[in-house]
Amino acid sequence: MADPGRRREGGCCPTMDLMRSEEMQLVQLIVPIESAHLTVSYLGDLGLLQFKDLNADKSPFQRTYANQIKRCGEMARKLHFFSEQMSKAGISPSTMVTTRTHVDFDDLEIKLGELEAELVEVNANNQKLQQTYNELLEYKLVLQKQREIEAHQIGDGSLESPLLLEQEMSSDLSKQVKLGFFCGLVPKEKSMAFERILFRATRGNVFLKQVEIDEPVTDPVSGEKVAKNVFVVFFSGERAKTKILKICEAFVANRYPFTEDFGKQMQMIEEVSGRISELKTTIDIGLLHRDNILKNIAHQFEQWNNLVRREKSIFHTLNMLSLDVTKKCLVAEGWSPVFASSQIQDALQRASFDSNSQVGSIFQVLQTRELPPTYFRTNKFTTAFQEIVDAYGVAKYQEANPGVYTIITFPFLFAVMFGDWGHGLCLLVATLLLIIREKKLSSQKLGDIMEMLFGGRYVIVMMSIFSIYTGLIYNEFFSVPFELFGPSAYACRDSSCRDATTEGLIKVRRAYPFGVDPKWHGSRSELPFLNSLKMKMSILLGVAQMNLGIFLSYFNAKFFRNNLNIWYQFVPQLIFLNSLFGYLSLLIIVKWCTGSKADLYHVMIYMFLSPTDDLGENQLFPGQKTLQLVLLALALISVPWMLFPKPFLLKKQHQERHQGQAYAMLHGNDDNMLEVEADNGSHDHEEFEFSEVFVHQLIHTIEFVLGAVSNTASYLRLWALSLAHSELSSVFYEKMTKRRVSFCRFNNVFILIIGFIVFIFATVGVLLVMETLSAFLHALRLHWVEFQNKFYEGDGYKFSPFSFTLLAAEDD
Repeated sequence: MADPGRRREGGCCPTMDLMRSEEMQLVQLIVPIESAHLTVSYLGDLGLLQFKDLNADKSPFQRTYANQIKRCGEMARKLHFFSEQMSKAGISPSTMVTTRTHVDFDDLEIKLGELEAELVEVNANNQKLQQTYNELLEYKLVLQKQREIEAHQIGDGSLESPLLLEQEMSSDLSKQVKLGFFCGLVPKEKSMAFERILFRATRGNVFLKQVEIDEPVTDPVSGEKVAKNVFVVFFSGERAKTKILKICEAFVANRYPFTEDFGKQMQMIEEVSGRISELKTTIDIGLLHRDNILKNIAHQFEQWNNLVRREKSIFHTLNMLSLDVTKKCLVAEGWSPVFASSQIQDALQRASFDSNSQVGSIFQVLQTRELPPTYFRTNKFTTAFQEIVDAYGVAKYQEANPGVYTIITFPFLFAVMFGDWGHGLCLLVATLLLIIREKKLSSQKLGDIMEMLFGGRYVIVMMSIFSIYTGLIYNEFFSVPFELFGPSAYACRDSSCRDATTEGLIKVRRAYPFGVDPKWHGSRSELPFLNSLKMKMSILLGVAQMNLGIFLSYFNAKFFRNNLNIWYQFVPQLIFLNSLFGYLSLLIIVKWCTGSKADLYHVMIYMFLSPTDDLGENQLFPGQKTLQLVLLALALISVPWMLFPKPFLLKKQHQERHQGQAYAMLHGNDDNMLEVEADNGSHDHEEFEFSEVFVHQLIHTIEFVLGAVSNTASYLRLWALSLAHSELSSVFYEKMTKRRVSFCRFNNVFILIIGFIVFIFATVGVLLVMETLSAFLHALRLHWVEFQNKFYEGDGYKFSPFSFTLLAAEDD
């Protein structure tokens, strides 16, 4: 992976891919215009150069390749249109590996335009034909329902007969009113409102008859299935006619002509049925033609889509390059790893050769004080652990990376809270299924939750393996203990003893070889024993991890050659933490080894309240009182040691740097003078704000002193969650399984089956899902807050190279 011969600035630590980020360099490329496109394309395939935007002061429309990007955007729009059409037609783009043929960008643009125009025309024709087809279907329904409507007409069925009785009795034919009528379909949900509005608008001078249609019909305008009613409305007068027309338009009521002549009705039904049959055939031919076009597009869709995305990204990158004064070359600047220099130069040479450029590209490394990006080369195993760290903050350039230690410490602390080797096996089996099928799953689109689980599959594997390990130490398999490593060291006092919780146990053989003795489970001393064990173990683990963080701050200071941080940050912090909680850890170990009954709470409290009093029965070893006085004095001295010297020494260094640069300006040559003056212009005019530095150091000191106490207490969550997990598992087993077994001796097995089903669902839902998430979040907090704040600044920015591989992953 990393080049073992690469020289790092500090040189104190062995070279590791994840311990420190890759050494970066700022490079400048001078590329002829004729080979610029191919050069950027080859660099995108390489994926090891992060371009800087040299045209940040220009708007997107003022840049050199704005027109090309606009063309790519238009082509992407057409491809998106094709994708939507294929989705509607149920046609998926071909995923078969086909022979990659060279496609010219300009030819593709013309071809996409022609295909879009053809497809739009076909869709428009099909839409018109479909609308006419739906209208004819509605018209046919209207004609078929007409006899049902005529059966309910007033009078003798003649539309020319008088509506009112007075008009019927009148002998004057000139006074008889001829009625007009409209027929059509109205949505069923609007039929009642339609009837009321007609009645109110005409003041009741209409006659409306509606008949329901059994099946929903396709609306000609919207193309959706809608339940409708056939209606006939009779009216008299032009004013009523105008009002009814407007109301029909408002209610989207489609109107159709009809006649009362029965013979003409049958003729019209036959004509409409014939036209429907012809239109159906025409529509089927049009849809077949459209599907053929889309299938031809689907065979090359992925290739076209990738080409357009590549071209658009290439032109975006070219817009970040500045145009040389001769307008014959493009100048690019960017960050790349040092190890990638030869690969970048090879890509430049290949691009010049393939583009038949008469002038080659120039590659040179620039000197800069700008902070480089952070780049770690990870694989599918380490990526998830690195992302856990990056979620807190990206590491500053070449500072110590917590991701190296997170690979072990994160799953281990999770397992301390989740220790049960039965639950660990369940997690392991589920995650191994993801790993076995990872090739298949990686090519599929998964849901949000499944995507996260699949991305962190190796983290979960490590968590499950450590959970099995800690579960064996706790001797818990779904809360049930087993004698896996030999017989228990304890037994009943006599052969008649059966209830260990009341009679007590005696030690009859050597200690159980690995983990907690199974006889502790279920005994009356189980909870006090496990509480004491897990609480002390949590403090030991917490102090060890915090010491690791402080030692990593030393390696950071040594690497960056910052002696102030070594002597006035690392040393006093190490002394303060271990004078208090390192000493507490020592007392815990001594008490375990000696079997003493000393009260450690009393020892630590009176170490501060009455440091000169005798310890009495709480003394664990000779000279303990003297050691406590020395440690207390060191802890008190380390606080001003952290606070006062560093700000004054920083001020002294600033003053010396000013004097040294002034001296260099007097005795340097012209070039050096210009360089120093330029440096003075950017840095040396900044005054040293002693008050700000002192306040910052004061905050840092107070934060560490108080954090040493709160962070140590925070590690007690390992004890609390481990106890909660164990008790929940025990409750589920006792209440849902064990009692059901004893109950089934006097009843049927149905209750036993129900109990096991409830136990399985409770175990999966609560212990394997909720408890896993809870332990994961608490382990995350311990790493982000208690561990990383000792050394990790996390104020860098990630290396984001121009890469077609990353581009495809982001699009997916």
